[in-house]
Formats: sequence, C-alpha cells, structure tokens
Amino acid sequence: MCNLRTWLASQALIKSVAIAYGRVLATALVFSVIGEFILLRVEAWSLETTGRVIRNLIIAAIMSGIAFRYFFLQYQLRREEQAELNSRIQALQSRIQPHFLFNSMNIIARLISVDPEVAERVVEDLWELFRASLSDMTNEPVPLAEELALCEKYANIESLRLDDRLAIEWRVEVDTRQVRILLLTLQPLLENAIYHGFQPLPEGGLVSVEIQEDQGRLEITITNPAVLEDHSREGGNRMALENI
Repeated sequence: MCNLRTWLASQALIKSVAIAYGRVLATALVFSVIGEFILLRVEAWSLETTGRVIRNLIIAAIMSGIAFRYFFLQYQLRREEQAELNSRIQALQSRIQPHFLFNSMNIIARLISVDPEVAERVVEDLWELFRASLSDMTNEPVPLAEELALCEKYANIESLRLDDRLAIEWRVEVDTRQVRILLLTLQPLLENAIYHGFQPLPEGGLVSVEIQEDQGRLEITITNPAVLEDHSREGGNRMALENI
C-alpha cells in the first residue's frame, strides 16, 4: 500500500478507497488459504475450511472498515481545517488591504496642499505598490523580497511626507527569494513604528528593520525611537496588530 500511495493519491477518492479495501481483503483471503493448508495441515478442502476462511474475511472486513472510516474522518477534518484557515486568511487580508489604502490616501491628501508635484509622484508610486500587492489574491505566501519591496515603497512615501526626517536601516540576513511570508504582514508593523514611534519626534530618528533566521524560524525585529512624552495623534484604525 505504501508503494501505491502516490498512484492512489492521483485517483478519485472512491476508486482509491475501493482499491485499498479490496487489497486488504485479498491479502486476508490469500493468507487464510495458506494458513489452512500449512498451519492447520488441511489435506482436503471442506465446508468447515470454507467457514473459517469466510470468518477471517468478515473479521478483516470489519477491522479494515473501522480503520478506513477513521482515516476518512481524519481526511475530512484536515480538509475542513484547511478551508477554515484559508477563509480566515482571506478575511484578514480583506481588512488589511483597505487599512493600507486608507493610510496611503491620507499621505497623498496631506501632500497635495504642500507639494502637488510630489503628491503626483506618490500617486504613481502607490499605483505600482497596489498593483504588486493586489496582483495575487490567493493568499499564498510570497517571497520575502516582494514584501520588502512594498515596505520600501511605503517608507519612501513616508519619508517625503516627513521632510526626509526619516532614516530606515535594513539588515536582512536571509535569502529573500527563498523565504516566504504572507503579503502585507510586515508592512503594517513598519507603519506602526513610523506612525506611533517616529512621527511624534520633531528631531527625527532611525527606524531599523532586522530579519534573520534562528533555528529554522524567521525572526523580524522592527525598532523605532522611544517616545518619552505624550503626544496628541490620531488613534488610527486599530487593525494592524489584530490582523497580523
């Protein structure tokens, strides 16, 4: 059965179950007949011998049926869990996308009155950014390089709004083409660091993004300047951390 599992997986569910179930019963039949002639030393086939073979087949059918039922329930459970997980990811990303859009449009609105030409360039950058972020709505993990590209575009837009007071240090120690991450999970953290940690500071400062691998796990650390005093600011949509 283990040797056939690759082929069975490519077949329809009912067909693969029927083949596997039939193979179990065939095995029980063959070894029951062998056992009758070798272990019990039956010299001639009789009605009693037939009864014992049928009994063995019934036992094999019942036990195999219980096992196959268990495996089928496990299969259904895994499919339901996967479907539920996909639905949750879709629901979260459907909330992250407008969250990102609303904040980006606020940036443009603030720039229009100060520097219309810069605002126009920001709109063009946003077009590129959203084209990338909305190009794949299957909610499959993407290479980390794609997420970092979105973060860099966002940081460039923010640096324009903040009069170049913003400095960002990137320390990436992993292969960004091989490591995969869900889209728009790093960007909201960078946005929070800039909006809540950096923006209230008139003198500006440094926001650092460090990405490394530690014992098979991806560790992402975003550090922003400490705000020691209370500053009045908008509360935001309060979505990012909950969604992530």
